[in-house]
Amino acid sequence: MSQAEKIIIADAPLRWQDVVAVARHGAVLELSGTAWARIDNAQAIVQRIVISGERAYGVNTGLGALCNVSLMGEQLSQLSRNTLLSHACGVGAALSDEQTRAIICAAIINYSQGKSGLHPQVVHSLLALLNHGITPQVPSQGSVGYLTHMAHVGITLLGVGTVSYQGRIVAAHEALAAEGLQPVVLGAKDGLCLVNGTPCMTGLSCLALADAHRLLQWADVIGAMSFEAQRGQIDAFDEEIIALKPHPGMQQVGINLRALLDGSEVLATSKGIRTQDALSIRSIPQIHGAARDQVEHATCQIETELNSATDNPLVLGTPDNYRVVSQANPHGQSVALAADMLAIAMAEIGAVAERRLDRLINPHVSGLPAFLVSNPGVNSGMMIVQYVAASLCGQNRQLAQPAVLDNFVTSGLQEDHLSMGTNAALKLHQVLENVTQILAIEYLLAAQAFEFLQEQRFGAGTDSAWRLLRKHVPAYDQDRWLAPDIATTATLLKDADLLQRTLANLH
Repeated sequence: MSQAEKIIIADAPLRWQDVVAVARHGAVLELSGTAWARIDNAQAIVQRIVISGERAYGVNTGLGALCNVSLMGEQLSQLSRNTLLSHACGVGAALSDEQTRAIICAAIINYSQGKSGLHPQVVHSLLALLNHGITPQVPSQGSVGYLTHMAHVGITLLGVGTVSYQGRIVAAHEALAAEGLQPVVLGAKDGLCLVNGTPCMTGLSCLALADAHRLLQWADVIGAMSFEAQRGQIDAFDEEIIALKPHPGMQQVGINLRALLDGSEVLATSKGIRTQDALSIRSIPQIHGAARDQVEHATCQIETELNSATDNPLVLGTPDNYRVVSQANPHGQSVALAADMLAIAMAEIGAVAERRLDRLINPHVSGLPAFLVSNPGVNSGMMIVQYVAASLCGQNRQLAQPAVLDNFVTSGLQEDHLSMGTNAALKLHQVLENVTQILAIEYLLAAQAFEFLQEQRFGAGTDSAWRLLRKHVPAYDQDRWLAPDIATTATLLKDADLLQRTLANLH
């Protein structure tokens, strides 16, 4: 994706791909004139509230349990600044640059709804962080769904804290000065807008969707290779049989598998060697398909949230006829549930891959040399990589426990049910990284199994995938340092363009 690509926020809904383009691929984010007009209108309402003296939460009152403390004059700007400084108390290792960029992008999309009321200059400054490559260092831990992550973004606008800039970690004020940017002077409600809402979990979940969609495609490719290497009974993927269970994801996986395995002499000559295969082999459409359906549901939930107004309070109407409403749109239950379900679905993709790859190295069931090496004994072969996969699957079982159920009470009983959606999204990222490594291991093993079967023609897609890996990782003739092979293979699985080229000629 070129640096020149632009994502423009206008009237049409944004998609997860737009967030990924900005966060991961450096696309420039801009707002249309109508989006700026919405922001101006909401800011004018906030100014009218300030002038009128009408009490409105977070505009001219304290926050959380301090919502009944009235403020005025210079206190309003000071409240905004103090909100950011006091809320920027996260702990732990910093988020990656792309994770923080995704959060900022989701926040800007939220503000562009024109229901938040923050000053346009704040949005200009957030856009400048993205488009000038200044990425706040945001501690990964400490969010119950909102607050701390965005506060660490917000203090960057004040010239406080540290940022990632041109490959180094530097003081925020230094990076701003280097790009000719001025620290922001905040007004009424700006601070609250900068910490509220659901952009943390939503932005992170958009990145997760990109990885999940890509890994599900790779899982079909790699699963097909394992199926072929174990001389699976292709009737299990028969179109008429698959159609009798009309889950959309399952239908798609059936189509994919039949295309990938089309023309396989290995499967043709193996027909009838057993009545049926182990479930991990013959139920690829059912398991992968179920995960695909969950990803589609999660996509709907996350994209709906991405295009929602998620601040509290929200301002409606015009400066001459407005309402300011305290409500609970910052509660991110929909995204938290979606992220938790995605973690379960993707952990299952890793779990069934581990079962398939274990069968590849096991001479009792594989019909192949033990641990996929020609001279077992002096060579351990691919024995221990299965241990690694098992370890990652074990961790995924722990990570797949729902975060959304872990409720706590904060702010003096004022906030007594929390979504934990940011925790859900972050552990989903770890699940996806683990699944990437598990699938990389299965890919290595399936390709190595092909070395012992290559006297016969492989399927159209499986052959292509085998040859792709062999361009980067040589066959395993005798024991060698294996960690780099796994790392190289995992890198291939993170390349969406490579995947599309591998699949391009199948359908």
